[in-house]
Amino acid sequence: MIKVITYGTFDLFHIGHWNLLNRAKNEGNYLIVAISSDEFNLRKGKKSQMEFQERCKVVKSLSFVDKVIVENSWKQKESDIKKYGVNVFVMGDDWQGRFDDLKKYCQVKYLPRTSNISSSILKKLFNHEK
Repeated sequence: MIKVITYGTFDLFHIGHWNLLNRAKNEGNYLIVAISSDEFNLRKGKKSQMEFQERCKVVKSLSFVDKVIVENSWKQKESDIKKYGVNVFVMGDDWQGRFDDLKKYCQVKYLPRTSNISSSILKKLFNHEK
């Protein structure tokens, strides 16, 4: 079995999220998605529009997602890789090079993002309409 893991907030779930997660699953046959907790997002200076439990429900509903876990810190990636026996770590290419230190534990791949869509873009659109 080839286990893949990825991390994200997955706020205002959109086609870009779906594409990334679907491509991540294609890197193996078991996909673990770590979703940033509301508290961790606040420490990163981000505020989600959707609460953690709502974001988890959306991601868990995808047929190609096998397991959802909580992300509470930047440093947990190494321990998650070891704990779950991960073979491939995947992130969007906007993070290119940022997690290369994990290559000592597994493959690290940066996948292309879907152009012209992001949660940040959606938040700006929603705030502009108000």
